[in-house]
Amino acid sequence: MAHEGAFRVMLRMQINPGMERDFEQTWLGIGNVITEHPANLGQWLMRSAEEEGIYYIISDWLDEPRFREFETSAAHLEHRTKLHPYRSGGSMTTMHVVTHLTGAAAHQAAAR
Repeated sequence: MAHEGAFRVMLRMQINPGMERDFEQTWLGIGNVITEHPANLGQWLMRSAEEEGIYYIISDWLDEPRFREFETSAAHLEHRTKLHPYRSGGSMTTMHVVTHLTGAAAHQAAAR
């Protein structure tokens, strides 16, 4: 669920061929570095349905200053160091969540 006013970070990562499974396991094993940060609202790991070896990581933060504080922290540097061997390239996009509309299926799932 998106939080209106949140600061969202989207990473696009190109993973070296044959290393996808190890990347996923490593990411899952160290994901708490981000989710345990008091300014983090959640994160997602997604694999592209269109391009082999492409992953997207989205994380939501209370605001940009607290994300930037985390981005330059020793904990984040260690996190990046563990993921670096799997990557052959990537990029980062940042944005502010303006609004979020919940779909009918989410309403139905919540009612169950």
